[in-house]
Amino acid sequence: MTPPPLLPPATDLLIVGGGPAGCAAALTAAGVGMRSLLLEQDDRLCGKLWQIPALDNVLGGHRTGPDLAAAITADLARSPLCTVATGARVTSLTPHDTHITVTTHTGTEHHAPHAVLATGVGPLTLTDTDWITAPDDLHLSPLWDADPATVTDRTVLVLGADRPLGTFLRAHPDLKTTLLVPHPPTDAYKAEEAADDPRVTLLPTHRITVALGAEGEIRAELETTDGTRRTLTADAAFTNLGNAATVPPGGAVRDATGYCPPGEQHPRLLTAGDVRSARYQRIMTAIGSGTEAALRAYYTTRNLAT
Repeated sequence: MTPPPLLPPATDLLIVGGGPAGCAAALTAAGVGMRSLLLEQDDRLCGKLWQIPALDNVLGGHRTGPDLAAAITADLARSPLCTVATGARVTSLTPHDTHITVTTHTGTEHHAPHAVLATGVGPLTLTDTDWITAPDDLHLSPLWDADPATVTDRTVLVLGADRPLGTFLRAHPDLKTTLLVPHPPTDAYKAEEAADDPRVTLLPTHRITVALGAEGEIRAELETTDGTRRTLTADAAFTNLGNAATVPPGGAVRDATGYCPPGEQHPRLLTAGDVRSARYQRIMTAIGSGTEAALRAYYTTRNLAT
């Protein structure tokens, strides 16, 4: 008599997003014996880490994003309790009383007692701001895509003072360039790490109009927060405007800022990493929150107090 086929092991935890937070959740879950399925829409894990040229605020001796991304990817590959599915875009999250359902773009449904939402953030664009006026056909790349060779000995307009500004400067300490950085007052605390770099001119700005000049240069008319009006001319321009949470449709609850605080979610949906808040977007906090989310699922499943 032919024995019946073995059923695949049940999934204890679904993880949506394969950045540092999602990967930390998967490794932590494996450490306590939980089987997880990690769904990542890109073709590799830790997509943004591969673009970070310098790190100085993570443990473990990793000094570039690609080094850390490669180490995380290798750790997950060694874990028999974690299944990784790349190229899997999640189209809905549906919490139920007893479980949560995650559906991908192929229509495939996955079920588990809990899910960790760690989809992170995506870059804001010119049209997402209320302080920048620009032509519809002006498309600027984000600062982290800037090739140092193209900005050497040039004046560059950087719209916004988000944290990649400091990362870019640390990664290229000997780069000779001039960065003009108009930014809204809400970016002031982020700009502090770049304030002492002589290559940077920070310009707290109320409103700015950006256009291409007749010779292909970038021209900007701005009103600073003290009411001063200035005209800027630059050889190139990049955006550095910050991010917005990227959340699939369904059960995740957003607050007024568009983020998904952990305390406002369905009990079976745990948020981790940058998707939680604009204030704690760091690799180390993402890793810690992913670890915490997995442990919360573990303790809850076993009816243990957290």
